[in-house]
Amino acid sequence: MFHQKTSQNAIAAVSRLTELFPSGAVESSKQIAESRNLPAPLVGKILTELSRGGLVTGSPGPGGGYRLARPPAEISLKDVVELFERESAGMCPYGPGWCGVKEPCPLHNSISEINQIGDDFLRNTNFAVFQNHSTQPPTNQKE
Repeated sequence: MFHQKTSQNAIAAVSRLTELFPSGAVESSKQIAESRNLPAPLVGKILTELSRGGLVTGSPGPGGGYRLARPPAEISLKDVVELFERESAGMCPYGPGWCGVKEPCPLHNSISEINQIGDDFLRNTNFAVFQNHSTQPPTNQKE
């Protein structure tokens, strides 16, 4: 569904900030990275872009950190993904310049339906789904 790994990582970072939202707590990019097992420099860049997009706010200095700019229910997955992915006209298996120019390829309708389902999911799913969710990664225990 997500074409770029960066979108997945951005959703992970925002999901962490969603967990913190009720308490009003902030976390540094390093803390967010550690909580999601992501590289700190990458999370720093992601948070900069999320801030430019108006989804998070940051405060510098000791005691500073990041928080959501709006309640989680007001931020959709699509809001995040749009910051990191460009809209594409769809990947026609016949190559560029086919669908929309010539007769649609045999997969055109199916690909369009799948893209629409994915877009609807991203638009209709907000970050409130991450509230009250375990903040601890699952452990792999053998019996």
